[in-house]
Amino acid sequence: MSSKPAASFVNEASRQILAGGSAGLVEICLMHPLDVVKTRFQIQRCATDPNSYKSLGDSFRMIFRTEGLFGFYKGILPPILAETPKRAVKFFTFEQYKNLLGYVSLSPALTFAVAGLGSGLTEAVVVNPFEVVKVGLQANRNTFKEQPSTMSYARHIIKKEGLGLQGLNKGFTATLGRHGVFNMVYFGFYFNVRNIVPVNKDPTLEFLRKFGIGLLSGTIASVINIPFDVAKSRIQGPQPVPGEIKYRTCFKTMATVYQEEGISALYKGLLPKIMRLGPGGAVMLLVYEYTYSWLQEN
Repeated sequence: MSSKPAASFVNEASRQILAGGSAGLVEICLMHPLDVVKTRFQIQRCATDPNSYKSLGDSFRMIFRTEGLFGFYKGILPPILAETPKRAVKFFTFEQYKNLLGYVSLSPALTFAVAGLGSGLTEAVVVNPFEVVKVGLQANRNTFKEQPSTMSYARHIIKKEGLGLQGLNKGFTATLGRHGVFNMVYFGFYFNVRNIVPVNKDPTLEFLRKFGIGLLSGTIASVINIPFDVAKSRIQGPQPVPGEIKYRTCFKTMATVYQEEGISALYKGLLPKIMRLGPGGAVMLLVYEYTYSWLQEN
């Protein structure tokens, strides 16, 4: 008897992991160029910098002109290597936390949000080393051919700065904040609103209903969590003075950015982030749901 629940759990977990991994891979391949642009905006410090981008369109033109088409795919290998297990962790842990919270007297609305927070914190632990490598590669403005490989850059970080919170795991608290807050809002909003808005019998309209709710979920979560994202990029990216660490911890970095550059600096890169994680968030949820349903049926 005991083998049946165990087998059932393994089958269910396998479906969640495969569907989550598929969702992550599709999303990163479609949306990575906007992630590069977002990171560039977040690490530039003032408009007087001759290398600063004046607008979203200017950033696309400059990157294409000076770095070529592949410039938009800088740092894509770390997220590809991380995205499949990362999204698998994201959706699998969300489902597990949601099941565990079923034993606690929380409202369904709060259960989705708390399960999302837990999944985001777990996801952050897995992904942070990959984020450190990705941000460093994205910040490099050399042409794609002149850029170090992902593995050589990772080895460089480990050799120079180690594996700890000043090396391959720097920006860890900011990553916890970024993923925890994002997933809390993302899952909480999506599932609560999806349960309120009536289901449509027409498959196309039902797809659009879910896509619209997913788009809103990703957009709202992006607006709320972007200060953590800016802090993470500053900590993990190149420091203003080489050899001198200015940005160390999450909240201190936020305070420094606010004092020196104003509140708007904490929202740098918001437009490309929304352009990526609005539709990207919808794509992830839809790929996950449809892949999961297909795996259940087959």
